Amino acid sequence: MTGLVIRNARCVATLDGARRELSGGWVAITDGLIEAVGVGEPPVATDTIDATDCLVTPGLINAHHHLYQNLTRAFPPMTDKPLFGWLQSLYPLWAAIDTESVYVSTWVGLAELAMSGCTTSADHLYLHPRGAGDLLTAEIEAARDLGVRFHPTRGSMSLSEKDGGLPPDNVVDDDDSILAASEAAVERHHDRSWGAMTRVALAPCSPFSVTEDLMVRTAELAERLDVRLHTHFAENAEDNEFSLATFGCRPMEYLERTGWASDRTWVAHCVMPNADEIVRLGAAGVGVAHCPSSNLILASGISPVVDLRAAGVHVGLGVDGSSSADSASLWLEARQAMLLAKLRNGVAAGTARMALEIATLGGAACLGRTGELGVIEPGAAGDVAVWSLTGPSFAGALADPVEAWLRCGPTGARDTIVQGRPVVRGGVLVSSRLDQMLVAHDGMARRIQQLG
Repeated sequence: MTGLVIRNARCVATLDGARRELSGGWVAITDGLIEAVGVGEPPVATDTIDATDCLVTPGLINAHHHLYQNLTRAFPPMTDKPLFGWLQSLYPLWAAIDTESVYVSTWVGLAELAMSGCTTSADHLYLHPRGAGDLLTAEIEAARDLGVRFHPTRGSMSLSEKDGGLPPDNVVDDDDSILAASEAAVERHHDRSWGAMTRVALAPCSPFSVTEDLMVRTAELAERLDVRLHTHFAENAEDNEFSLATFGCRPMEYLERTGWASDRTWVAHCVMPNADEIVRLGAAGVGVAHCPSSNLILASGISPVVDLRAAGVHVGLGVDGSSSADSASLWLEARQAMLLAKLRNGVAAGTARMALEIATLGGAACLGRTGELGVIEPGAAGDVAVWSLTGPSFAGALADPVEAWLRCGPTGARDTIVQGRPVVRGGVLVSSRLDQMLVAHDGMARRIQQLG
């Protein structure tokens, strides 16, 4: 028998190859995978969700985050500095993270994402203070407890202030230790099976915090282990200036000469590529995690998302760390992406459907899971978001449910389904641990922010 049926939807936006949008549609999920999609009478199921007056979409995919940064969310002294100064101010606070605080901040951050319709999240955990413990395992355990699909990356920093980088000495490690820890993380946690809940990528933090040798050797290791690569890239003008001064080239050339210009790679931000570099990114098959709110808050600029997509770049969405983006809502990032595309490329360039593609198909491509995630079709993972289109915010929004979904609001998902299991139902987190986790998170945030 079918495990779960979502029925009576005003619209099921499948995001399949034909971009079918099914009025009165239903979705059937069995054993964690989508069994069938259709209109009319659905199959009999063990569990049923009534999606009357709702839009049903694939679960949204977050392609870039720093979940531990929830512990310094909206920290006032850091809001008036661009990227480099902002990082240098926060590193001393972040040096106090440990396995307990990473577990709790991950749990709370992923819960927040799930309430915004996100079913899969990456995380760029590049900070591993000495003596902090196995932080990657701590966050994987939090994701498993909550029941969301997780793509943690074993990040790293090896270039401290004394070496010409940005981070302090106590949060960096040497290249050999980083590579050994990276390989061990893949061996322990990476699941290559279809529908896997956990996959690991390798992610040196950025060109201004690791050695060039580490970038080269990490690309070689990822090739040998057959895993993906992730890093920050062309994030703002400071980033470009650092690359020119330190490496004698722009970030794109640095990506190419270190072996990262491949379809194994997805990068975060990509605010400052020039027209030629956009073409080269597309030709190489590099993916981009667009982080619109963070880019706005840090005044980094507006990523050329429309041009990147036209060049064949797989563009996904990232909420980025909650110390810069502050709100981990993937719905909000999709809306920001739509609005910024209109601002940069003209009113017709940014549509809700473009933003929905970025938040689903684009994210799946960044994570190397095209056809498996970000789409509602038989055989894909049973990850679905149900969005109510009722109430004052949607009054009069009758003509187009997809445009209504993103242009009205703000909104969160009514139901978030991962692997056929509800994580959010009726707008409420299914887990009973939320209050407990919020209390624990408050105490840890106060300790790290040194508020007593």
